[in-house]
Amino acid sequence: MTTTDSCPPQANPAIGRMPRPATMTTNIDVATLVDADGGLIDRSIYSHPGIYQQELRRVFARSWLFLAHTSQFSKPGDFFTTFMGEDPVIVTMDKGKNIKAYLNSCRHRGVRLCRADAGATKMFTCSYHGWSFDLAGALQSVPNEQAYPEDFEKKDWSLLEVPNVASYKGLIFGNWDPNAAPLEETLGDMRYYMDAMLDRDPEGTEVIGGVMKWELEGNWKLAAEQFATDWYHVNMSHASALMVMSPTGRGPKPDIAATPGRQFLAPNGHGAGFPTHPKSRFDSRAVHEYYDYTALRERLGDAAVEGPMTTGHATVFPNFSYLPVNGSIRVWHPKGPNKIEVWAWILVDKSMPDDVKDAQRLYNLRTFGPSGIFEADDGENWSEIQAISGGFVTNQVPLNFQMGIGSEKEDGTYPGQTSELYSDAAGRSFYRHWANVMNDPAWHENTAKTNTPGDTP
Repeated sequence: MTTTDSCPPQANPAIGRMPRPATMTTNIDVATLVDADGGLIDRSIYSHPGIYQQELRRVFARSWLFLAHTSQFSKPGDFFTTFMGEDPVIVTMDKGKNIKAYLNSCRHRGVRLCRADAGATKMFTCSYHGWSFDLAGALQSVPNEQAYPEDFEKKDWSLLEVPNVASYKGLIFGNWDPNAAPLEETLGDMRYYMDAMLDRDPEGTEVIGGVMKWELEGNWKLAAEQFATDWYHVNMSHASALMVMSPTGRGPKPDIAATPGRQFLAPNGHGAGFPTHPKSRFDSRAVHEYYDYTALRERLGDAAVEGPMTTGHATVFPNFSYLPVNGSIRVWHPKGPNKIEVWAWILVDKSMPDDVKDAQRLYNLRTFGPSGIFEADDGENWSEIQAISGGFVTNQVPLNFQMGIGSEKEDGTYPGQTSELYSDAAGRSFYRHWANVMNDPAWHENTAKTNTPGDTP
């Protein structure tokens, strides 16, 4: 593990307009910590404070991050507050009904400008000194403005705007990189697997029931990676839940427990896994009976209905995950190397009758809600991994991601590369991309002057 200075000491033109010492942005070379070809991962990537700080700079400050769902905004002034990495942001609809996002920090003394989770407003006013900003982020009111120097201009103190905000079939993402590749280009083949959940209904989707939030002890990558790649844990970790949910109470039949399936892996870290056994679908009976599978096959194709629409799991790199079976979409917000704050929504098709939507909501809560029978198992596993990762000897023992090495291929049925369902292929791809991003200087580390958040082109 080696360190390098990410930028010279004289300036960091993108993040701040004041010079910073190089030691504040020293980066770690993680190349030797991820052996994606050999399937070995150094577990220090989950616990090292310097690696975590580098993730905030090089992963979260340059990736497309999930912000909200379009159904959370219906009129100008509607807003929702969330995080991009550990940076707080306000997502709002402006007067032109465009979705915008701003750093949730007053430009005066840096207090969090909006402390409400969601709501509607005409102006964001800081509770500290009263600076007020409109829906376009422009500073409109400064108490005692006459006390400021003559060259003080309110237009110079607008909120810092997230330069790239885009949506894909109802999901809103933001990216701090002014020159980021378009969202759909970044998603690539992952769109096919997302469509199996997002494009079932010509009317689209909506979120219901608010946002569920809970904390877990563990590193954000443990959760994101599992949702990208890991079906292997299901029969062991969720054995009791599978017994409860099976018709006989004795668990699934052997042919279902050893279900066939595929695992998608993307070169930019996305991943999805899904069984293809016809009896692996275990969504709510009301939801199952509601769907017209013949119509869905015509809309999505046979392969999508038999695969990604079933009981699957997926992650859009770095930290957005979803479960098609119960409409759970979630973000793994990093809160330090050892803590995750989970934010989860319940996603339903707009055309569903209210009783079917409610069945989906209840099924979601029973399975993957904060106290769901599956969710509790997963959280315990991640917390157990993290709890011992600080040990001197433990921290030096590599982790095994070798299942399915060499099985990746273009299978002719599903877009992109896929592997067997029981495989670590998407996990290896997730960490390969993570390592590449971590070792590649980000847009804000370029010493040449470029357009930056808040700049006027």
